[in-house]
Amino acid sequence: MLAGCGKHDADTAATPSARSAEAATPRPLPSQAGQIQVRELATGLDHPWGLALMPDGGFLVTERSGALRRIGADGSVSAPLAGVPAVYARGQGGLLDIALAPDFAQSRHVYLSYAEPGEGVLAGTAVARGVLGDAGLEQVQVIYRQLPKVDAENHFGSRLAFDGQGHVFISQGERTMRMMSQQLDKLQGKLVRLNLDGSVPADNPFVSQDGARPEIWSYGHRNSQGLAFDPRSGKLWESEHGPRGGDEINLPEPGKNYGWPLITYGIDYSGQPISESVGQSREGLEQPYHYWPKSPGVSGMAFYTGHAGSAWNDSLFLGSLAERNLIRLTLDGERITGEERLLGELEQRIRDVRVGADGKVYVLTDEEQGQLLQIEPPKA
Repeated sequence: MLAGCGKHDADTAATPSARSAEAATPRPLPSQAGQIQVRELATGLDHPWGLALMPDGGFLVTERSGALRRIGADGSVSAPLAGVPAVYARGQGGLLDIALAPDFAQSRHVYLSYAEPGEGVLAGTAVARGVLGDAGLEQVQVIYRQLPKVDAENHFGSRLAFDGQGHVFISQGERTMRMMSQQLDKLQGKLVRLNLDGSVPADNPFVSQDGARPEIWSYGHRNSQGLAFDPRSGKLWESEHGPRGGDEINLPEPGKNYGWPLITYGIDYSGQPISESVGQSREGLEQPYHYWPKSPGVSGMAFYTGHAGSAWNDSLFLGSLAERNLIRLTLDGERITGEERLLGELEQRIRDVRVGADGKVYVLTDEEQGQLLQIEPPKA
């Protein structure tokens, strides 16, 4: 299935338009720490999904229907860039996350995660790497494929994160095939760790285990759409959707089982218990680091650290799809000490969030007329 034919996508995408950084009027909105200023940089994006901050102050944005666009610091929006692989744009599938390689300044490497079409109705999460040129991506190579491909339209994940030690982590979903997340010979419901070229690190936890995929870092995940390293500690944090309730944050460690669907704090959408679940805990299965009894529908994740003069310093941001807001968790080290909701007045699904070196926060709204927004934190 080629890009642009998702049943949740608009039949024809609106032409994105810029909102000049100089001309756009910021909107004051409240927060617990004081007034924030929200500025619309671009609009008309077709269900934007992933956001990368460019060294020149611009942005790369993915649209779920398959387009990759460059947005200037002034809000100018490019035509779709060339070189993007064909995507399976049905249900929750499409073009998903985007990330600049750690050595982007030299290599110009860009990583994309996406739903990749297979034979007939089959599809799976995949990751490609290409070199960013003037017109788009060049020398594109697929470095990861979720296997086996299955017939399902939902729970592709997927986020990308680099550990600064030569590895890329790839989150993904179990494609609604619940017990696949417990099967080590399959890649659904797994957090994967690879070298930057897609090869398998020799010290991955299941490299030497018969019947297990060597790409796996951790397993028992449902549908992970948040992934970020804490700049202070270097520790990886992951967020994932629960069913009806039970959205959670994990700090994934190698070889560990995070329980889905055997343990969960949620229930089925029907209101009945998850049929495979034995309850909220079981020996040998990891408890979530944090969970929400009522699902906010957590999406992109970003740490706000290193800004000692900001009222938001030492925070963790997560987009919320179901509640249509931006979640800010306050941190004392790794301990979560508070929680607030931002941008609820906009009534838009927040799909991704990133923090700029300038201390401003950038978010994407997952709508037919999706927006790129800039948030100026409250004054300290």
